[in-house]
Amino acid sequence: MDIVQEGDRTGILLVNTGTPDEPRPRAVRKYLARFLMDPRIAPMNRVGWWFVLHLFILPKRGRASAEKYARIWTEEGSPFTVAHMKLARALDAQLAEEGHDAVVRCAMSYSAPFVRDAVRELKEAGCTRLVVLPLYPQSAHSTTGSVSDGVGRALRKERWDVPCDFVDNYHDDPTYVRAIAASVRHAGFDPDSDDKVLFSYHSIPLVDIEAGDTYELQSGASSLQIAGELGIERNRWTIGYQCRFDKGREWLSPFTRDVLARWAEADVGRVFFVCPNFAVDCLETLYDIEHELKPFYFEQIRKAGREPLEGAFTYVPCLDRSRAHVRVLADVLRPHVEGGR
Repeated sequence: MDIVQEGDRTGILLVNTGTPDEPRPRAVRKYLARFLMDPRIAPMNRVGWWFVLHLFILPKRGRASAEKYARIWTEEGSPFTVAHMKLARALDAQLAEEGHDAVVRCAMSYSAPFVRDAVRELKEAGCTRLVVLPLYPQSAHSTTGSVSDGVGRALRKERWDVPCDFVDNYHDDPTYVRAIAASVRHAGFDPDSDDKVLFSYHSIPLVDIEAGDTYELQSGASSLQIAGELGIERNRWTIGYQCRFDKGREWLSPFTRDVLARWAEADVGRVFFVCPNFAVDCLETLYDIEHELKPFYFEQIRKAGREPLEGAFTYVPCLDRSRAHVRVLADVLRPHVEGGR
């Protein structure tokens, strides 16, 4: 980490994946094409993958995903983008209140506001150093690595030679751990009952882990610490992985659906479903959990010969733009801006 000099202005860049501009097939296809052509995402040779993607995958997935996005869209626009913009403004205000000369901007790897545009804004704002915080608590080659690639390209294109801190992950930050645990308790979880917690993370290809990705280790460490903060034993919680993209590669498991099926069969009681690696609610939480995973769990309960009880499945929302989330990010960033007053 660079030493912060008196009078420095710190530019803080919050980066996440992105979202379509609107919930229509054409916009969704455009967004998915950017996302799925990223070398860190593409599952095969780029030329061959381009044809597979554009001829077979995007036409079908564009329509299907557009219908899903339409179900979660708000009058303000994409809930993902709206939450990020408000989160950035709140964090900017928090750091200013603490006396830091910092400018906060959010950007997306595959949609507006793009990383290069945000980098240009920070440069024009007179920032003398840059801190990049990918909003993925657990780092991965396909997420955090992609942000690093994008920021590097943006700095080169803007010809901005600036000291830059890159926050690789914050999976074990105490404020983050306490905030996730508090959100579970706030959702109604009772540590003194037989309530269970399912920590569900985005899955990644096993080839990435074989190449040295520590995502699985960080996911396990986060879950263990959050469970410890909740004061529950190992038999009260488990880990699942969701959002497998294709079946042509092996993906990190156990899959969340398989965990839910086992728990439905075993009649485990109330399930609290939390996604610690999603900083802000998105399609995978707002739609997939409510309209796919929850109904799937109830269907499995009925197959086991029971009716789902009230409160059998509770989704714990992401930290989103809450004050708790602002405190988490301020805590993570503070060592990188301390002294720049």
